[in-house]
Amino acid sequence: MSKMHLVMGGRVTNPQTLEFEDLTKVDLVGVFPDYKSAETAWRGAAQRTVDDAQMKYVIVHLHRLLDPEVDQPHE
Repeated sequence: MSKMHLVMGGRVTNPQTLEFEDLTKVDLVGVFPDYKSAETAWRGAAQRTVDDAQMKYVIVHLHRLLDPEVDQPHE
């Protein structure tokens, strides 16, 4: 399976959490094939909203959600 990374963000209720105020207004930046390109996209999105403490962008490791065994040591 490809390693997929989703970059998304939006206005949060508390800057120390990931509870988004309105899921219909979440900004889906994109899905990226590797962490490096996802991080570049994340930095760009985060920089555009740096003055707004209620805006938060994150990188979600989609490949880990789709297959929890990925990146996990096998016993």
